[in-house]
Amino acid sequence: MVYPPTRSEPVSDTLHGVAVKDPYRWLEEEKSPEVQAWMRAQDALTRRELARIPGREALARRFRELFYTESISTPVRRGNRYFYTRTHKDREKAVLYWREGLEGAEKVLLDPNAWSQDGTVSLGAWVPSWDGRKLAFAQRPNAADEAVLHVMEVDSGQWSPVDVIEGAKYAFPKWTPDSKAFYYEWLPVDATLPVDQRPGYTEIRFHALGTDPKKDPQVHPRTGDASTFLSSSLSRDGQYLFVSVLRGWNENDIYWRRPGEKGFHLLVKGQGANYGVIAWKDQFYVLTNEGASRQRVFRVSPSKPGRAAWREIIPEDPKASLDNMAIVGGHLVLDYQRDAASELRVATLEGKDVRTVALPGIGAATLPEGLEDQDEAFFLFSSFTTPRQVYRLTVSSGEVALWAKVELPLNTDLYTVEQAFYPSKDGTRVPLFLVHRKDLKRDGARPTLLYGYGGFNVSMAPSFRSSIFPWLDQGGVYAVANLRGGGEYGKDWHEAGRLHHKQNVFDDFHAAAEYLVKAGYTRPERLAVYGGSNGGLLVGAAMTQRPELYGAVVCAVPLLDMVRYHLFGSGRTWIPEYGSADNPEDFKTLYAYSPYHAVKPGVRYPPLLMMSADHDDRVDPLHARKFVAAVQGVAGAASPPSWLRIEANAGHTGADQVAQAIASNADMYAFLFQVFGLGEPSGGGGAGAR
Repeated sequence: MVYPPTRSEPVSDTLHGVAVKDPYRWLEEEKSPEVQAWMRAQDALTRRELARIPGREALARRFRELFYTESISTPVRRGNRYFYTRTHKDREKAVLYWREGLEGAEKVLLDPNAWSQDGTVSLGAWVPSWDGRKLAFAQRPNAADEAVLHVMEVDSGQWSPVDVIEGAKYAFPKWTPDSKAFYYEWLPVDATLPVDQRPGYTEIRFHALGTDPKKDPQVHPRTGDASTFLSSSLSRDGQYLFVSVLRGWNENDIYWRRPGEKGFHLLVKGQGANYGVIAWKDQFYVLTNEGASRQRVFRVSPSKPGRAAWREIIPEDPKASLDNMAIVGGHLVLDYQRDAASELRVATLEGKDVRTVALPGIGAATLPEGLEDQDEAFFLFSSFTTPRQVYRLTVSSGEVALWAKVELPLNTDLYTVEQAFYPSKDGTRVPLFLVHRKDLKRDGARPTLLYGYGGFNVSMAPSFRSSIFPWLDQGGVYAVANLRGGGEYGKDWHEAGRLHHKQNVFDDFHAAAEYLVKAGYTRPERLAVYGGSNGGLLVGAAMTQRPELYGAVVCAVPLLDMVRYHLFGSGRTWIPEYGSADNPEDFKTLYAYSPYHAVKPGVRYPPLLMMSADHDDRVDPLHARKFVAAVQGVAGAASPPSWLRIEANAGHTGADQVAQAIASNADMYAFLFQVFGLGEPSGGGGAGAR
């Protein structure tokens, strides 16, 4: 493989007495003509090589069948109006609809397909007012996080020419009960502000419809700390405004005030604990992991908000983790997970258990969406072998009825799901989901794709992913490891994979790979790993720590230079999760596992497909560029390929056009099919439709 020329420079920093080499630092300057030319050359090489793979077009055909679907989201009720999105077989982006009453005529509200000729403008957050007559929504250029807020009249479809708010990267509007104003998170749009410092400038503002947004009053000031986030919420009756100061994903403070009050009251100061609060009928309901790794719920009177007066109403369940809660139909609706699978429960507002909601099977359910005083709620359910289904829940009776579902050209009876548990390096018991055809031969040679994340208290739920089925139909195994650092078993599970414990996450992943080999599913040269964002860091560490254990690596929008990550993008907000190289003890940990710095000459690394995005304003694409350059720089004449694919007009979560998702997945799986010598996938419905 002849790669585009990449120069190496003798750049080095001495950090805490250690010389840290950084030969590809010049690739950090994305706007440099030299870097732009390098990116174009790398992407062109990758796409040219991927296009030559014989089975790629057959994969693209199969993904067109699976990705262009008719589906519907869970509806949001405001007044007697319902709002929801639909995907269509003949459109690239989901369309936002509304209807008067659940059986009313469906009407288009926003169609992002018509916003730009090239499809590069996306719909972000959308929030209807309480009377259902107005909508606040965000437009996101290039599917990036950066956004602009707009307001429209639902009945007429007219966009307000006045209510246009820039700096809406973190904004999620909270409407007042009269539907005439909202609170929102605002970030200054100022090119002179260092990108890595911007999160600390977030403030809470108040916007009255029809007024100049530039004059919106500040409700809560910025923190000035780029490692924090600000968020707000407003009770439905408008009597309580809450502001949360989040320090990473492990602790936050909650402040509150009533209308007309100038300052805020401190409800709780988070010290190693998270808190979430809902107000209803002059009571606060607080969800927290304080003193309860798997979380519990307190009821708090705003007249006596001191911590000593809090009354526990939902105690911690030692066998299931409470992820979230809502008040619907005068009840608490509680979203649990047991061994990573969903469990929904209903309790009274005093905390008395009412029932466990009957789910269609073992899978992933969303927190039911509904109103505090209305008996109906909607939730989404899926599993590895069950496409997305929307269910309507009657809270008072517990009745669950199918409301909408996705139809796909798949015979899901051909596939099965197993859950295994394996020991990690230190003996910790870790869950692993396995998906494959029922007629799988466990001959030790099955091509296997192992996926993981392991961070930020994020749980890997057993939800549907249509892209895996061409892989399964070729005799492949799809595996998802529920690694430490996630939220599957509560706060303790997250803490065990955070900061100086981060190596536990990588050890869990290596142990999952070793289990798959030992259990007779595959062998190292037939085992691929895939991860994105923090999961990209995971597979980068897997590749550099245990290159002999893996047969292929797909790494997407990753963090890989862990010495300098905090200086770019939203990096400073992740310091509570990873630590900072500015701290001597953190530096020891970060430098020890930083994949970019772990690339060594003379090591045979597995084939690598790096998938980056050109408008990723969350994780700077410099990580992908520098790592690929480093791997290519030590490659010998007979080394496996290391390719960089750059998605155009895409942010951290990728492009939101179906055609781009098809192309991206076709390239990814074509790469894996070629590495493992798999045949072309079946078309016209595939083996799963026979």
